[in-house]
Amino acid sequence: MPIGYLVLILLVGAERLAELVVARRNLRWSLARGAVVSGRGHYPWMVALHTGLLVACPLEVALAGRPFAPALGWPMLALVIAAQGLRWWCVATLGRRWNTQVVVIPGLPLVTGGPYRYLRHPNYVAVAVEGAALPLVHGAWVTAVAFTALNAVLMIVRIRGEEAALTTAASAPAAP
Repeated sequence: MPIGYLVLILLVGAERLAELVVARRNLRWSLARGAVVSGRGHYPWMVALHTGLLVACPLEVALAGRPFAPALGWPMLALVIAAQGLRWWCVATLGRRWNTQVVVIPGLPLVTGGPYRYLRHPNYVAVAVEGAALPLVHGAWVTAVAFTALNAVLMIVRIRGEEAALTTAASAPAAP
């Protein structure tokens, strides 16, 4: 197992743990303001898929002997870094309203600043890019294809649920 790639996977894993810390803190804040959590049925599948990505990447590299191809690996690493930047831009823009779950505070307007000025769901773009690029940093193409396909299915469910929650919350009176 190439140590540099393993370090990259561990860094992405640490970033995911940081996300969970932020999400839990934000969830407490949101619930105190009357937030509604929806889409709980797909959330465990998302956690499993993202955990699986971090496990499958080094496993495929080790078991299939995937070499590092600089012409592919370096651009994919740049995309992984860009995806992290976009993700944390989303986190910073949403502030306490950002979460890994679908959490909506009734009556609050949609956020339209930051990356949301350009895309409706920029965090999901970051997830899609990272999920394809992270495995390809070291040639784990099977993991990249599998994650991308499974993530596409989950994103259809997630975005439909999130849009429904946002529509419902927008028509509700503001929480006290």
